[in-house]
Amino acid sequence: MSSEKSATRTVSLVIPCYNESGNAEVLVSRAIEATRAAEQLDIIFVDNGSNDDTYKKLETLISGNERLKLVQVEKNVGYGHGIKHGLRFSTGEVVGWTHADMQTDPFDAVRAIEGFPPRSKLFISKGARFGRPISDQIFTFGMSVFESLLFRQRLRDINAQPTLFSREILDVVLEGPDDFSLDLFALIVANRKGLKEYRFPVKYGPRFSGDSKWNTSQSARIRFIRRTINFSLSLAKRRWPDADRPAQGK
Repeated sequence: MSSEKSATRTVSLVIPCYNESGNAEVLVSRAIEATRAAEQLDIIFVDNGSNDDTYKKLETLISGNERLKLVQVEKNVGYGHGIKHGLRFSTGEVVGWTHADMQTDPFDAVRAIEGFPPRSKLFISKGARFGRPISDQIFTFGMSVFESLLFRQRLRDINAQPTLFSREILDVVLEGPDDFSLDLFALIVANRKGLKEYRFPVKYGPRFSGDSKWNTSQSARIRFIRRTINFSLSLAKRRWPDADRPAQGK
């Protein structure tokens, strides 16, 4: 692959939206700016079973914009499920996702694209958050240490966004979980497939509107940890045949 072609890889970014009516206007505005800055980028919004007017707002805001698409999940069954639904509509050579809450900006995808490796065909690019509360940093560090020891690879800031990876691993990622463990699953798949990981700094800010969908209390965080640990232990037992690894593309 030439440097010129590498620099213009098509990219599909999925943004799952669950009850994000209050964020819709600024979210779409930033998404439009991102597609203007990166001509190879298209964005797929997923109304992930919202019970407010998220779908209607998004539909109105993206009307007539060919680079923005809206799809819908009738019933919310999880963050990961909404992402996977959106990924099935993707066409990019590089695909992935980010959050809708504006704690990380959709425009960060442009910065990811600018840092794509010019010659490597197979890679995963992911944000590295800064500006987070110290309690969140401690939580993330603890989970990263646990996952790194369990999977015998360096895993850090697992749930940072955006997450973008070569389409070659999409079919396997679509086998992943329906909850927030999809981020972990994608990293493990990328490693098992031999993809090189690239990180870049992203500023983490407060939600523009609405409330967290999972980090609502100490008990909610404990439930999240328990689900993640259970999933991680089951994933660590999964067999990954050597034949499942693609040849390293250049």
